Amino acid sequence: MEGADRERTEAGFKVRTPVDEARRILQEAVTRDGDADSDVPCGTETVDVDRADGRVLAAPIAAARDVPHYRRAAMDGYAVRAADTFGASDRSPEVLRLAEPAADTDGHATADSIAPGTAARVHTGSALPEGADAVVMIERVTERESVGELEVEDAVAEGENVAPVGEDIEAEQHLYDAGHRLRPSDLGLLRSAGYGRVAVAQQPTVGVVPTGEELVAGDPGPGEVIETNGLTVSRLAQRWGARATYRDVVTDDPESLRVAIQRDLTKDVVVTTGGSSVGERDLLPEVIDDLGEVLVHGVGLKPGHPVCLGIVEETPVLALPGYPVACIVNAVQFLRPVLRWLEGTEPDPHPTTRARLERKIPSEPGTRTFARVQLTARDADESSHDEPRYEAVPTRASGSGVLSSVALADGWVIVDDDREGIPAGETVPVETWEINP
Repeated sequence: MEGADRERTEAGFKVRTPVDEARRILQEAVTRDGDADSDVPCGTETVDVDRADGRVLAAPIAAARDVPHYRRAAMDGYAVRAADTFGASDRSPEVLRLAEPAADTDGHATADSIAPGTAARVHTGSALPEGADAVVMIERVTERESVGELEVEDAVAEGENVAPVGEDIEAEQHLYDAGHRLRPSDLGLLRSAGYGRVAVAQQPTVGVVPTGEELVAGDPGPGEVIETNGLTVSRLAQRWGARATYRDVVTDDPESLRVAIQRDLTKDVVVTTGGSSVGERDLLPEVIDDLGEVLVHGVGLKPGHPVCLGIVEETPVLALPGYPVACIVNAVQFLRPVLRWLEGTEPDPHPTTRARLERKIPSEPGTRTFARVQLTARDADESSHDEPRYEAVPTRASGSGVLSSVALADGWVIVDDDREGIPAGETVPVETWEINP
């Protein structure tokens, strides 16, 4: 081993940057070089509303029209002039003439207008005829079709059973702020409000490069390992709204690693897995520093402290550890926020479940620990409205290389940097990080 390699290997991580500080440094680097004309570093594009689910609005949205844009019947019945029904009752119904229906264009013929003393059949959602100002429910009338008359047995007030123009949305009404992530219900509202296309943040692009000469795609021999980190991270990135490219494995060779990173500098983010620590074959920190700048190397979290965060030609490069659990923890803590910052937003908190900790979780001061747990329902007599309904059982397999400790867990309990573990019996929030995109 040459002198520089030996020094790096033996030095280890003497200083580990706190998680929040590492994120702050990374955020400043990611956002400082964004488009000067946009709050969205990764740029914007215009897409059809029906393809905008999950996308982030790049600009505020106001309604382009009233919804509804016409007065409409709020239920099946008869459109009338309210004044013609005054005094109507079961014992003394008002008799109105039936207006002649217009041409039937939608399967529901109705009159275009009504004169005083007349009524017209309407259906829920149909336009109110000119001259009408109320609707009598169909249950409160008796139609005498043979003589073209209608007995109205209930007096209605002006506007009764009528949806006015703009009842749902008024034209120019503010609907959404920039940065709002669109949901299916939003798409329906946008289309109703007059939008066929909307401006959204472009989906960040991510190049995911697994590294390690021991990695293989299948049928591992002695000393070989199935590649899983790149697959997992690329699919997490897609779940978080990015377009990920999952690359072939790159061996532990400085030039090969250099070429792999440079190839994906056209992406918004480059993510590598493996080779991020301080061992003889952990070459990525030096490669990143040679190509650009290492911002942080070594973070106060467990599992996964040997993460390396850097910038190369204004592109963030995240070198995640090779142990599967450590890789996932760092992807959640750093890649997910980066993708949100590129969209011009902040990551939403993950949903949590209150649970009683079944046994102690140890942790080192200055280290944020992510302890994987399984949730089990407690007996009804063990819980109340003040007590949690679940018990959090730490997984027996706690090593950062044991992928099943994450895949078979329901979430993790986070031990903050300033605590020396959490004692058994304490109520804790279990973060279900894999649910929330």
